[in-house]
Parts: sequence; structure tokens; C-alpha cells
Amino acid sequence: MPVTVADLMKKITFTPIYITETALKKEISTSDILRPGLEMSGYFDYFQPERIQLFGMKEWSYAMNVVGDERYDLFKAIMTEVTPVIIVARGLEVPDEMVAAAKRQDVAILQSREGTSRLSSIITTYLDEELAERFTIHGVLMDIYGVGVLIQGASGIGKSETALDLVGRGHRLVADDRVDVYQRDAFTLAGEPAEVLRNMLELRGVGIIDVMNLYGARAVKSSSDVTLAIYLEPFDTEKEFDRLGNGIHHVSFAEVEVPQITIPVKTGRNVASIIEAAVMNFRAKAMGYDATQTFEDRLTALIEQNESEKN
Repeated sequence: MPVTVADLMKKITFTPIYITETALKKEISTSDILRPGLEMSGYFDYFQPERIQLFGMKEWSYAMNVVGDERYDLFKAIMTEVTPVIIVARGLEVPDEMVAAAKRQDVAILQSREGTSRLSSIITTYLDEELAERFTIHGVLMDIYGVGVLIQGASGIGKSETALDLVGRGHRLVADDRVDVYQRDAFTLAGEPAEVLRNMLELRGVGIIDVMNLYGARAVKSSSDVTLAIYLEPFDTEKEFDRLGNGIHHVSFAEVEVPQITIPVKTGRNVASIIEAAVMNFRAKAMGYDATQTFEDRLTALIEQNESEKN
């Protein structure tokens, strides 16, 4: 998804110093940011003009020590037709020569009161998420007790109905039917709804409902990390399901491994309650308490006790 300078300004607070309609439409193609210190000193061997150019105190101080036409030539050299935007941090004064060079190539200049390092981190985080490649997964994404849970299963198994039950219990819907996921970092998968389906839930026999309109803003969430996957599967008496929770299964989405729990579904089983319990148990394990291990320890102690009594 392309990100423009206008998009960046909607997300992060800036003071516009120089902007035009065409400059706002320029696309930012990478989350990498350039602080052009070496370039200002004349070293252009690895110059990457397509990056956002960020001026902090060091770059600004260097430019302020250059006088006359040389200052304009300095800014002119680092502003090209592919430069998306110039950002000046720390509320530093923007020199007239920078504005003149920006006008020459129609490059927007934005000013921020944030510190340089913090501003760089904010911009990079935003761009990493927006520019990340998206993948579409069939399922329902819920926020349950603060855990992003992806509910999957065959069509007609009851995913959306279960999601509605969970919403009624106070949990939040992120996406129904189509979940757009992307890699937030090497270990984190994030998911969000397709824009056309935002806050919507499809129920067979009822149709499309607007969860936010019916249940309020607390019932929906715009995005969530995908921390746990739950697969709903028709109950089969001939299939062996995990009864103790010893097996650790994972499923891979966008090169990120996510733990997965399979829950058998049949008439009479309250799937929403089971999912709540599964999520609470998952959180307990993450905090160091494993009920399965506790049971096995008790069982081992009981066996040892019985053996000692026999002897």
C-alpha cells in the first residue's frame, strides 16, 4: 500500500513549512530514513535520495556554519526529484536556502518539535506497518482478554456465530471473514479488517450486521496482533484429540509462527466458553503456570506414594 506525504501528515503531527498539492502526493517507498550528514560534507557515493531526509541538531548546525550561496548549493545537492520530503526535528528554524532548494524540486518541508531519535522511531514504526506486504487469511480475528485470537475452520462451522457470542461476553471484534495480516517484525504478526468489512459481521439467516452500531465502540478494535490461532473442527469420535494439552502445535502466517489450538465442535458444546477458557489457559502458560504440568506432577507424586505404600 503506497504511503504519501499527505498520509504521513495525517498520522504524525508536523508544522508545514513548505507544501504544495503535488508535493503532498509524493509517495514514500521505504521506511528507511536518511540523516544527510555525510552528503552535506560532499560524500555522495551511497546517497539514497528516495528516503525521507531528516535534519537533526548535527545536520542543522553544520548547515548553519555554511554561509552565502554555498548553503543553498548544499541543500540543492541533497534534494532531488525523487526526494519525498524534508523533515526538520526539534523545532529548529528552517533556513531560507532550504525552502528555496525545496521549491526548486517541489519537495515538502515539515517541522516537528520532537527530538530527532524519537521522531525517527515514530516515522519508521508507522512506515514499517503501512508498507509491509499484506496477506489475506480466511477467518475471524478477535481481541479476547487482550489476546489477538484468529478463529479458523471450514465454511459453515460457526466462526461468525461464535464471534457474536464472544462480543456479547465483552470481547472485541477485529475482522470477520477476511483478515489482512502483515509481519510487524520478525516475531509478531498483526491483523486488520478489509476496509469494506470494517466492524461488520456476517450471520447466516440474518445477513450483515454492524457490530459497532449494535454493540457500541467497545465491541470493536481496528487492529490486533495475532497471538493465538484456534481451529474449529467437526467432532469425530474416531479422531484422537489432545486431552492434556501436551502437544505444542504452530501454524505459519507470513513467515511468523503462531501457536494453534484445535477445538472439536458439535451440538451442545458452548464454543465461546471453551475459547475463553483456552485463551485464559494460554495466558496462564505465558505467565509461567502450566496446568498440564501441575497435573502430571501430582500424578507422578501419587504414583510414587502408592509405590512406597506397597513396599
